[in-house]
Formats: sequence, C-alpha cells, structure tokens
Amino acid sequence: MESLAQELYRKSGAGTYGLGSGEFAAILAEIADRYLPAGSSESEIENLYRGLHVEEIALARACAAGSERAWEEFMSRYREKLRAAALAITRDDSRARELADSLYADLFGTPTRDGRRISKLAHYCGRGSLAGWLRTVLAQSYVNNYRDARHTVSLDSEGEGREPGHAPEADAAPAIDARLDAATDEALASISAEDRYLLACYFLDERTLAEIGKILRVHESTISRRLGKLTESLRECILAGLRSRGMTDRQAQEALEVDVRDIAVDIRRRLTQDSAAGAFSSEKPLPAEKVET
Repeated sequence: MESLAQELYRKSGAGTYGLGSGEFAAILAEIADRYLPAGSSESEIENLYRGLHVEEIALARACAAGSERAWEEFMSRYREKLRAAALAITRDDSRARELADSLYADLFGTPTRDGRRISKLAHYCGRGSLAGWLRTVLAQSYVNNYRDARHTVSLDSEGEGREPGHAPEADAAPAIDARLDAATDEALASISAEDRYLLACYFLDERTLAEIGKILRVHESTISRRLGKLTESLRECILAGLRSRGMTDRQAQEALEVDVRDIAVDIRRRLTQDSAAGAFSSEKPLPAEKVET
C-alpha cells in the first residue's frame, strides 16, 4: 500500500499545501479504518483508495490544519458555490450570505487551548465530492439555526442523558449506527416514485429548481415548496424509525447529523429505482392535487 499511497499523494497535490507524504498516508489509513472492516484485503483497500477524491481530501485537510494557502484556494473554488447553495436553501439574498458566511469559521477552524485546530473539514473523507459534502453541511447548519431560532428543542430535551456542566462536542464526528441505515432505507422505500424522482433530480443530478420545473411543467416555486415539504417529511420519518428502534429523541437527532455518504445505503439506487421510467414525462405535468400552487 505504500507505493499506492505515494501515487495518490502526488496526484492529490497535498505537498502544495504543506502536507507531507506521511501525513497524507495517515489520512488515507484513517479513512480505511473508518469505512472498511478489520482484516480487509489489500485489494479492498486499494479499491477504496482509488475511489476517493484525493485532491479534495488534500485541500480540505490542509484547511483543517490551518494552511492559509489551502484556505485561499478553498475560498476561490467554493465561495460562490456556497453562496449559490445557501440561496437555494433560503431563497433570500441576505439570508443566503449570512448562512454561508456563518459557516466559514466552522470550516476553517479555530485553535483550542492545547493548540489543536478543530475544523469541520477534518471530517471530510473524500467518498463524494467536496461540493456535495459542503451542501450537506450547509443544509444541516440551516436546520440547526432554524431550530434554535424557533426554540423547538426544550431545555429538558437538550439535557437528556448529559452530565451536569458537560457541554457536547459539536464538532466531534458522530458514530454511525446501523439503525440509521435501516431507518433511512425504510424512509426512502416508503415514498412515491414521483418523490424519488424529485430528490434524484435535485440532490443527485444537481438540477436547478427551474430545470426541474421545466421538465414537470410547473413553476420552480412549486418544486421548491414540494422539495421542502418532502425533505422535512423524510426527516420526520427517519426520526420515527430511529425511535422505533430504541433511540431516544436526542440520540435520533444526533444520528441525523452525519454526512449522508457515511450511511451504508445505496442512496442513488434507492432514489432512482422505478422513478425515472414512467414516473413523469415532459408531456405530463405534476398532478395538481399533489402540489401547492
């Protein structure tokens, strides 16, 4: 694996940001430990490594380590993408700027007392694109901010299972629970082919609301409202599935804070099964009773 690690190190451009080959090899090993069972063969490890977005891993991990050069490159590549994603979520220019800007500190990270930098980018593992991962983090940030603003989580619920005076480590990487896999798959299987098509178009194929609206012959605002309701409904369905599998409310909420790529469910297969073929056609608009105008 040493020669492969060296090959991927050169391909990643990690040295540009001051990451050494040993540091990069340690990152790869960390990712393998996270996603492969103990005792995996060299071929399994190689398959995992070759499927990673190593250039984006190098950029993200260098930012997390505090590299100014990496951060400048990151902002050059992703500032406008974050703004666009924030606008798609909030549908308001000023709120979009506020949402995107509020995320930068968490992404770049801040040093702790022991000098260790804590950055959300340290959790990026390169299994999917960095742009997609950032959209997931941005959406979660929006949900968390909305929940805080609405005071939807009671103090009693927040304190459930926590020792007095102990604050949660917001940036700690959550452990993946098999119950989340099962609840997610169950929720996706329960929705209609039309709903799977909408989710696949927007989240997998990255079509804009306007593009989807043109395909379905409805206004993009209708698509936006339906996607909003659908994602919230899926979230509630997954939470219910987690609670039915023995999780407390707090445990279920925390379980949903993982990166979607960490879930061992073939999301693309689940969303595209029976959805593309015949669910919609360009000559058949979305049924009126299923949308809000």
